[in-house]
Amino acid sequence: MAVLSALAGLLADDIPPGRAAAIAVATAGAGVVGAVDDHWQAAQAKGFRGHLGALRDGRITSGTIKIAGVGATALAASLLHDREPAAGRLGRLIDIGTGAGLIAGTANLVNLLDLRPGRAAKVSALFALLLSRSGGASLLGAALGALPTDLAARSMLGDCGANALGAGIGAAAATGRPRAVRLIALLAVCGLNLASEKVSFTAVIENHPLLRAVDDWGRGGQPSKDQPG
Repeated sequence: MAVLSALAGLLADDIPPGRAAAIAVATAGAGVVGAVDDHWQAAQAKGFRGHLGALRDGRITSGTIKIAGVGATALAASLLHDREPAAGRLGRLIDIGTGAGLIAGTANLVNLLDLRPGRAAKVSALFALLLSRSGGASLLGAALGALPTDLAARSMLGDCGANALGAGIGAAAATGRPRAVRLIALLAVCGLNLASEKVSFTAVIENHPLLRAVDDWGRGGQPSKDQPG
């Protein structure tokens, strides 16, 4: 439902057509690939290292498909963004690579946060709010719409919703700002993804009073979710 809500919201959002198309492709593509991962859990592995290790051993996991699918979707979405004519060939290549990295990295990052009811939706809503003038308004509505039932554990974003919201947020962040800002954002997203291989985000949140209070808000003691693939 979060994916459909975000796509429907884009129709009413007053943003450039290229940006809207990029956000729509990123959101829909990551959502479809995430749905595959939600429903096919035959060969399990954890994290990039686990999935790539399984691939070296000749095993294709649902996470491997997700990595490839989200990456391809991110590249396609980045190619759709409006570009400045004066950017030049090198500038365009940098912008495309930065956009693809932001989309794929943010999709994975939001999915990594989907360990407690409402956590990924809260983070998605915050970043979508910050990007509301760049196409994030539809994503904000989708995240807020999913939040009540997610907090009550009556539904969950899953890989489908978390990847879709994250990819859409990445697509919204990949345009309309100076290149230096986008590169810094990409480095931050990549750094957090790499840190997740060594550090438990849940442990960090639970050890920080303010983060724990925000994370617990509205949940009512609901249990944690499974570790994402």
